[in-house]
Amino acid sequence: MFEFDQDAVDALLVDSAQFKRLYDKYSALKSRIREGNAKRVAITQLDLEGLKRTKLQLKDQMAGMIKDYRGAHV
Repeated sequence: MFEFDQDAVDALLVDSAQFKRLYDKYSALKSRIREGNAKRVAITQLDLEGLKRTKLQLKDQMAGMIKDYRGAHV
């Protein structure tokens, strides 16, 4: 996900409960979307699109937190 910022992700996972909560939710959604795309779980296309939208929102929130972290740790 944020391979180029793995050190920031690792630090935030330890230092920020909010980031960890978002990261865990993002990971769960990513897995559910993968299963839905592979047809391993029954999910409608509309629900799948909603999960994707939520995943992108979480990614944007985490990216903002990483940017803030980077700015504070230059």
